[in-house]
Formats: sequence, structure tokens, C-alpha cells
Amino acid sequence: MTDVSTSVRRSNRRGQATRANMLEAALRSLASGEPGSVSANRIAKDIGATWGAVQYQFGDADGFWAAVLHRTAERRGDLFSAVGTRASLRDRVTAIVDTLYDGLAERDSRAIENLRAALPREHAELERLYPQTAAELHSWGQSWLQTCRNAFAGLDLDAERVREVATLIPGAMRGLVSERQLGSYADLDVARRGLTNALVAYLAATD
Repeated sequence: MTDVSTSVRRSNRRGQATRANMLEAALRSLASGEPGSVSANRIAKDIGATWGAVQYQFGDADGFWAAVLHRTAERRGDLFSAVGTRASLRDRVTAIVDTLYDGLAERDSRAIENLRAALPREHAELERLYPQTAAELHSWGQSWLQTCRNAFAGLDLDAERVREVATLIPGAMRGLVSERQLGSYADLDVARRGLTNALVAYLAATD
């Protein structure tokens, strides 16, 4: 019995390692932005595996992309846990803006942006063709909203304004990161400060 249990554990570890290698290969490929990078078949070949091996681990391309999204979500963890509960509103907004400004240029973020660009734009079509991926993306939105609620906890802010700001911030930060990547004549430090000031003023307003 001991030998069987040991064999099962080793097999599980090998399977987990194979799965992790496939996900890391997917993130590398997706982050490259090269034509054809959003291809489970290509990623399998990049690591010397077969499409059958990918199917064994993830079921199909939908399961594969959903797992890629879930892996990056796990790595994000609590983005703003370092911001103390006694921090001011300005300090908390600054932490969010600065964290996203740096994080959206990293490999995982580039990979997810490229994956999203290759998926159907319409929700109904995405859910029909990639139901697991669509569910994972939806959970991202809910998780981000809760992250923002946690980041502003204890400040007695209007809940609807927090929701609006949480919805706005990712797109606004992608715009600033895009400007940085393209090479902009605009002073992006000034832009970040302006965005921070606007968010603080809106959240702090009582009317």
C-alpha cells in the first residue's frame, strides 16, 4: 500500500509540474505578442508536448485559457495588502495607481491583454465559444471590485462611487501604460498625479 501511495504522489507531482510548465509556456508565448501566439497547439509544441497532452491537463483550449487566467489571478493575490488600514485616502489611491502603472507592463499582464485581444468581444459569443474563459474573466471583475472595496475599507466612502472608480481605474491605467510603451511627449508623472487628484476628489466629495 505504501508503494502505491508513493507512486500516486509522484504521479500527481509530475502532473502538477507538467501543468505548471504548460501554463508558464502559455504566458511566455502570449506575452510575446507574436502572430499565432494565442494557439494552444503552438504552445504545446514550444514545450515539446502534444495537443493530446494539453487536452489531458485542461480538456480543450477553453479550459487552457481559463487556467492561464486563473494562474495569473492567483499570483496577484492581495495587491494592496501593504497599504495600512490607517493610510489616508490619497495614500490608498496613490498605491493603486502606482501598482497598476508598474504591473500592467509586466509579462503576465501583457499575456492577458494579448489573449483578450484574440477572444470574441461580444459577451454572448465569448460565453458560447469559451464558457470557462468567460467565467474566469467575469470572476476577475468581481475580484477587482472586492479588492478596491478592501483597499478603501474604513474610510466611510460612498459605495457607488467606489464601484465607479473601481470600474474606471483599469482602463485609465491601461491608457497611461500604452502611452509609456508607445513613447509619449506627455509627462506621465503629471498624468498619474492628475488622475490620483481626480479620484481622491471624487471619492471624498459628499454632494
